[in-house]
Amino acid sequence: MATAHTHRSPDRNCSILVVVVAALAGLALVTSPQTSRDASSPTPPARGDRLARLPVRVVRFPYASHDGKPSYALLLLPGWYGPKRHPAIPLVICPHGRNTTPEAAARRWFDLPTRGGFAVVLPAGQGRRLGLLSWGYPGQIADLARMPALVERAAREVSFRYLRGRVYAVGTSMGGQEALLLLARRPDLLAGVVAFDPATDLADRYVKFAEIPSGREEQRRARIEVGGVPADVPRSYRVRSPIAYASRLAVANVPVQLWWSTRDEVIVNQAEQAGRLYRAIKLVDPSAPVVEFVGTWRHAAVSWAYAKLPSALARIGLLPRTWLARNPLQTPQVRRAASAPVVA
Repeated sequence: MATAHTHRSPDRNCSILVVVVAALAGLALVTSPQTSRDASSPTPPARGDRLARLPVRVVRFPYASHDGKPSYALLLLPGWYGPKRHPAIPLVICPHGRNTTPEAAARRWFDLPTRGGFAVVLPAGQGRRLGLLSWGYPGQIADLARMPALVERAAREVSFRYLRGRVYAVGTSMGGQEALLLLARRPDLLAGVVAFDPATDLADRYVKFAEIPSGREEQRRARIEVGGVPADVPRSYRVRSPIAYASRLAVANVPVQLWWSTRDEVIVNQAEQAGRLYRAIKLVDPSAPVVEFVGTWRHAAVSWAYAKLPSALARIGLLPRTWLARNPLQTPQVRRAASAPVVA
């Protein structure tokens, strides 16, 4: 099973324009100029050929973030989607994990958009100060809520349309944190949420950073992004923490899946993160449509197409229910094709 771990690539200053057309796979990829991958910049260094293997159609588009800074997003479409065949389809908003680019997050989906007939948008995002480390900044959550409208405008060349009432949020780690915050702020937008190994209490997360490799550096970055330590700016940490919105999540009447591990080596106290959020929601409303799945996997390991991602999608109607019993992508070949070093 794939394991999330730290991967640092050297700075690259280059401009690459790659258009890959693979007729047999029904795949088209568009990339644009790339620069260095730094936590303060959302622009990726990932090579286009990493995504070229995905049997989906990929559209890359720019957008202006909440503060006017340039950012970009990837849109994954079914391989068959295009100007001649463009029905309205469900849309998944997928915020990425800590330090993870949209390119790396896209690999987790492999060909599921083609198999399920849905689209996935993966925004690079922008925090208060940092790019890939937005950590649930309210401006970033507002940008996530804008994604459906941004996607329709950006993908006019393929006449993309999404189904109103069939918009979902799926995220892993920091992405799961932001998916939950999006539901708390915009329950009217979403039909379901899946959060894999999410951080739900950012102040506690800051303290526990000290227990993981490079944790002191993450604490330094958190102070930059959030504005200080939790004791000095408690409200700034609270508004980025889904646990603060447990009551809203309980009454949203939107299905929520919380997947978390008792052996998470990155978010080391998941019982007091995702587990506590589950308990808090059920305390407000025992009938709230939230379910938890608890296991012993490595951090973010189940959020791949060859792992439990299809099962989660089947539960919200994006894949057939048969995927609950058997995942046809659970093969070494798919694992090799999809896996890539990421930081979640």
